[in-house]
Amino acid sequence: MERFRRMSRDAEQRGLSDPFRGIATDGLITRGLFPIRSTGVSTESVRMAASAFIAALTEEQRAKTLFPVDDLEWRKWMNQHFYVRQGVKFGEMTDAQRDSAFALLRASFSARGLQLSRNIMRLNQTLAELTNNPREYGEGFYHLTIMGTPSAEEPWGWQLDGHHLAINYFVLGDQVVMTPSFWGSEPVVAREGRYRGTAILQDVQEAGLAFINSLDEGQRRQAILSAEKTGNNNLTEAFKDNASLKRAGIPASLLSGGQRERLLTLIGLYVGNIRDGHAAVKMEEVKQHIEATHVAWIGGTAADSVFYYRIHSPVILIEFDHQSPFAIGDRGGPPTREHIHVVMRTPNGNDYGWDLLRQHYERRPHPHD
Repeated sequence: MERFRRMSRDAEQRGLSDPFRGIATDGLITRGLFPIRSTGVSTESVRMAASAFIAALTEEQRAKTLFPVDDLEWRKWMNQHFYVRQGVKFGEMTDAQRDSAFALLRASFSARGLQLSRNIMRLNQTLAELTNNPREYGEGFYHLTIMGTPSAEEPWGWQLDGHHLAINYFVLGDQVVMTPSFWGSEPVVAREGRYRGTAILQDVQEAGLAFINSLDEGQRRQAILSAEKTGNNNLTEAFKDNASLKRAGIPASLLSGGQRERLLTLIGLYVGNIRDGHAAVKMEEVKQHIEATHVAWIGGTAADSVFYYRIHSPVILIEFDHQSPFAIGDRGGPPTREHIHVVMRTPNGNDYGWDLLRQHYERRPHPHD
């Protein structure tokens, strides 16, 4: 365990050694994509829920949970269970505090987003049962931090961080940025135990497969980078805030109208984890840049295949990856459908809402700028 902790500290040191730039395309960041504006979708319920959560904490808990809005703590999230996290942990909350924490998630997510996040926590409990390791896994091993002070006008946000679940939620006025977001699990289906029958990410798995199989032979040759998948392929997980990706796969400009609608439906499954009004705002943004969107695929296309796909747009980046076993089965063996990682990012400098924050500081100078 100490070896793993050392590895996570080393990864953090490397990942945070450079100032935040954002996910680039071919090494370039495009500016002007994310103006400060009114969306017409209220964030009052999120602000009130966050204020209620803070009020429910003890003074000691608040001391380790509250950070400045521009704090580096935003970038300190990691999928692995052994990462040392800040904030108050669900497992150490009172019932009333836990109710307040879930009320914040309920106000911030859509119903499907809340269910997905809650089910990941439950599957982490299933993992504890399967490995007989409740000291490292369980549904209480998730931490909440608040960045800034919940406000109707000033920027603020919150972060949920734990094994296979990391959500960064930035708010400025009535604008919301919910990236980076990480969802995953091993296993992805509970076949026994307390939460038997719980399953996650099956919809984006099958919708991705349906999309690739809607392409004709020529389109598939462009989209599929490799028919063989032998390891993990995600490129933008923890501490990859400044990754640079090449445009790869098939551009949406070469898709038929029906194929493009299928792609938008797939993207909507991810964006739809945000509360409904802001999901609609984000999807309009995605549609404006659909011509510049690329889809890349690695792996098979049969009903039982393992695969990776990437949807790369100027305003959204999505990665889906069947991963090698880690906690269950042959660690480091061939990828399996029982271990899935999913990442959603905002390229071009607006992960964590930092491009919005930068513009806000330009308008209103801030001592931490």
